[in-house]
Amino acid sequence: MRKLLGIAVLGIVSGWSLGCGGGGGDPDTDGGTETRRDAGGPPTPRDAGPGVDASNPLTNPEDGPPAGNPDGDCTIPAEAGPEDTSSPDRVVGTGTPESCTADAFIDAVAQGGIITFDCGPDPVTITLDRPAKVFNDTGPEIVIDGGGLVTLSGGNTTRILYMNTCDMAQVWTTPRCDNQDHPRLTVQNLTFVDGNAASEEEYYAGGAIWVRGGRFKIVNSRFFNNRIADVGQDVAGAAVRVTSQYEGLPVYVVNSTFGGDEGFGNVGANGGGIGSIGVSWTILNSVLSHNEAIGRGGNPAMPGTPGGGSGGAIYNDGNEMTLSICGSRIQHNEVVQHGSAIFFVSNNHTGDVRIERSIITDNTGGSWYTQYPQISAHDDTPIVVVDSTVE
Repeated sequence: MRKLLGIAVLGIVSGWSLGCGGGGGDPDTDGGTETRRDAGGPPTPRDAGPGVDASNPLTNPEDGPPAGNPDGDCTIPAEAGPEDTSSPDRVVGTGTPESCTADAFIDAVAQGGIITFDCGPDPVTITLDRPAKVFNDTGPEIVIDGGGLVTLSGGNTTRILYMNTCDMAQVWTTPRCDNQDHPRLTVQNLTFVDGNAASEEEYYAGGAIWVRGGRFKIVNSRFFNNRIADVGQDVAGAAVRVTSQYEGLPVYVVNSTFGGDEGFGNVGANGGGIGSIGVSWTILNSVLSHNEAIGRGGNPAMPGTPGGGSGGAIYNDGNEMTLSICGSRIQHNEVVQHGSAIFFVSNNHTGDVRIERSIITDNTGGSWYTQYPQISAHDDTPIVVVDSTVE
C-alpha cells in the first residue's frame, strides 16, 4: 500500500528494460524494493492558474454510471474546458427521437463545425451502421455536444467516430499531416456505447473513437462496452485510440468515465480504456474502472503468443510524453501481462508520469511493477505522486 501525502519520485536501477512498447519478458518485479531520489522540489501543479467551469449534465444520468469522479476537485484549465455550442453550425434532429438518425449524425460530422442535437426532452440512442468521419477541411473547430441526452452506439458492429489528418480520403490540408493544429475535435456531454473496431486492420483499435493528428479532447462523457481485437502487441485503446497530436500537446480528458461499474467496462488487447502511441494525456476528475486488457504475450510478443494484455485502464507508449492524472479514480481494471492500471513505456526514457489527488487501487493481474503496484514503467521513468493512494 502506498498512501502518499507528500511528493515522491521513485526509481530502481536495473539492467533489464523493455523494448519498443513493452516486453515479452517477465522480470517478475512487484515494486517491493524502492530507491528514493530527490524530486527537486514540488512539481508545477497541473491545475495551476485560473480554471473554468465544466458544468456536467451527466452527474446523475437515468442509466449507467455518471460521467466523471464526483470527488475530483482539480481545476480545469481553460483549454481543457467545454466548448461554447450556443450557436451551432449543425443541429441533428428536428425535435423528436425519430428525427435523430444515424445518417443525420454522420452527415453533420462530415460537414463539420459545431454540432448539437434536438431529439426531444428525453435521452435518446442513435445506433450507427458505419463510423462518422471528420473531413479535415471542415474545421478548424469540430465540436460534438450531446447535451447529456445523447448516446451514440456502434451496435457492436462498428466504430463510432473517426478522425485522421493523414487519411487522403478525408482530405490532406497540410504538408505535415502528422503535426498540424487542426482539426481540433471536442466531444462533450455524450455517451459512447457498443463501439466495435475488432475487425479493423489498417486503423485498428479505438472501438468508440479513433484520432490521428490535430487536437482532441473529451469533456463530460462516458464510454461503455466498447471493444477492439482481443490480441495484438500494439492494438491499444478499447474505447479511444489517439496518435500524432500537434506539437506533442496533450489530449485532455475531463469529468469523464470509462467503464465505471461492473458490466460497463471496455475490453481489448491492450488499453482497456484508452491507448496511444507518442501522445501525452492530462486526465482530470475522471473514472477509469472495470476495463480489461485481455491480449497475451506483451509487446514485443513472447514467442508463440499473439501479443498484448497490457494497460488495464491506460496504455501509453512512445518517446517523450507525459501522463498527468489529477482528481481521478483508476480501479478494478484487469490485465494479463503488465500494468493493471497503467502501462507507460517511454522507449527513449524521456517520458514521465504525474499523479495528483487520485486513487489507484484494486486493479489486478500482470507483473513488471518496478516502482508502484499496478503501474508498469521503466525503472528510470520519473513517477511523481502527490496526495494520492496507490495500493
